Amino acid sequence: MGHDTPNSEADDCNGRCTDCPSDGDEGGRPSIFTDTRATLARRDYAKLFATVGGLTAVGSLAAPLAGLTRVFDRSYTGPVYSDGINLVDGDGNRVGESTLSEGEKLTVFPEPRPGIERAPTLLVRHSEDAYGGETKMEFTVSGYAAYSKVCTHAGCMVSNEEGETLVCPCHFGKFDPMDGASVVGGPPERPLPQLPITLSSDGNLIATGDFEGPVGPGGD
Repeated sequence: MGHDTPNSEADDCNGRCTDCPSDGDEGGRPSIFTDTRATLARRDYAKLFATVGGLTAVGSLAAPLAGLTRVFDRSYTGPVYSDGINLVDGDGNRVGESTLSEGEKLTVFPEPRPGIERAPTLLVRHSEDAYGGETKMEFTVSGYAAYSKVCTHAGCMVSNEEGETLVCPCHFGKFDPMDGASVVGGPPERPLPQLPITLSSDGNLIATGDFEGPVGPGGD
């Protein structure tokens, strides 16, 4: 289990599925619930514009990443991750092998966060023998597995949990992170796509490619 208490309030999903607000804790690691992510600095904004080439921003530079489902056009179809991209936390810090303990969870992003809307990623850590079923073990490392945070039903952020089950607060889709984020409840028809990850030579978590399936609603 992570350090934080899940938020029970669901989002208004009338075309604006985003992270639910949460109370958070003081001093603990950020989790999928607190998710107090860094604001966009001007240099980050410039990088994002260069990455997504021509997409229009409708949010302000101060908008927290937790609410950026409308910052870039949903028509962006470029890659979210690629081989060698570091995973970073909400403050832009690279995630190392010792960042999480078993049972903890964290929202991470690709560095330098291309395609922000589709970028939020759930990083979980469990004992390696806890994984099974649909989990692609070749995509895991040191007990870490990573999945898209964007629900495959309506595009809300999967921000709550019931025990170890990941729960989307909008329509209560439920996913098992130890079974490849397979659907175990609610309306989603597809699991959360898994991200292939490994450790870099300096001990940080990096992607070895993009998500193995479509991010968010739609897809096969």
